[in-house]
Amino acid sequence: MIRTLPAIRPVPIVASLLLAAAGAILIAQIEGERGIAPIASSADFEVRDIDVDVYGGTADSARVTGWKLAQRLAWRKLTQTTNGGAGGSLPDSALDSMVSAIEVQKEQIGPNRYIARLTVLFDRARAGQALGVSGQSMHSPPLLVLPVLTEGGTSAMFEYPTEWQRAWALFRTADSAIDYVRTSGAGADPMLLNAGQVTRRGRNWWRTLLDLYGAADVIMPLARIERLSPNGPVVGRFAARYGPDNRYIGGFTLRVEKPADIPAMMAQAVKRMDELYTQALISGVLRPDPSLVIEEPISNEAVDDAAQAAGITEYVPADTGPATGGTTTTYLIQYDTPNVGSVGQGETILRSIPGVRSATTTSLALGGTSVMQVAFGQSIEELRIALAARGYTVQGSGTTLRIVRRTAAPAGELE
Repeated sequence: MIRTLPAIRPVPIVASLLLAAAGAILIAQIEGERGIAPIASSADFEVRDIDVDVYGGTADSARVTGWKLAQRLAWRKLTQTTNGGAGGSLPDSALDSMVSAIEVQKEQIGPNRYIARLTVLFDRARAGQALGVSGQSMHSPPLLVLPVLTEGGTSAMFEYPTEWQRAWALFRTADSAIDYVRTSGAGADPMLLNAGQVTRRGRNWWRTLLDLYGAADVIMPLARIERLSPNGPVVGRFAARYGPDNRYIGGFTLRVEKPADIPAMMAQAVKRMDELYTQALISGVLRPDPSLVIEEPISNEAVDDAAQAAGITEYVPADTGPATGGTTTTYLIQYDTPNVGSVGQGETILRSIPGVRSATTTSLALGGTSVMQVAFGQSIEELRIALAARGYTVQGSGTTLRIVRRTAAPAGELE
């Protein structure tokens, strides 16, 4: 007896294939290389683009000779840029003790010849003594960097690797007054930080992003590439912007003669961007947006008035701390946090000031400058006086202050 088998229905198989394809597409959207991780910037002095062309008995001796020459040339360039050459010339033995690293940008090695472009890093503590210079006296709050590159009508940030993001990742930030928060494009970065984000204005979403990446505000360095011919000149137009409202600070235009020079143009553009943002910080233009800070707490008086207007007679106001004033202002306090203990110490000292309702570190940078959000029920001048009485030097204006420990705390005060 011949049995007739039921016809195979292809729909479930097709559906399964479609689901598998959809899953593969979803994975493809979040996997893959989106950029490079930012380098760990130390406080060393960096001197880039040192060109050497030397000969030696062997390839190794030629390289050693080239590196020795690079140290001398880099020291000469460093002294000219920092203090007009006041550092003078130093013997190779002294330079060997100050050089912390030599990075190879590109090199060609022959049997007895060495041609290279090098970057020389000098230890800040040792080189700074010879140069007579110190570190930055002013530093910004943590700022999230969103580098957008537009080319051929398409804008990208971390959607795919770009030379603009690479240049920002390779930029050494130790000598900058700007505290850059840079991401690598890994994980959820391409979905959260895309080119369309710079046009959004919603504060709630910005607060979520900044809290996720540990930043107080955002900057948008924008780059637009125009290729005049397939293998010919390339024009780069750059604009420094900041804040959720995408405000303009400044801009400039650079040009290279061939596409191979685009990475060098991007590196130069990042340095000029850093100068623009630093000048904006010094002039007071670049400051945290108050709308990105969590709203001020409602005073007890305002709650009582609202309760009376609504006819509520049995109402017990919540205890909001030691402050007694009805008006509370939220300030951003930048303070040094060299270790974990300094965080709790700083918060404790601020909370001990009469009129302070709360003091919480909202952006932590161990070994650098952290940001504390302080709700204070009195005027900013009274806050300045209280901080000075506790041994701090106070700088800044508006709702953002920078405090530096000046002396030991007076007797009876918290250490």
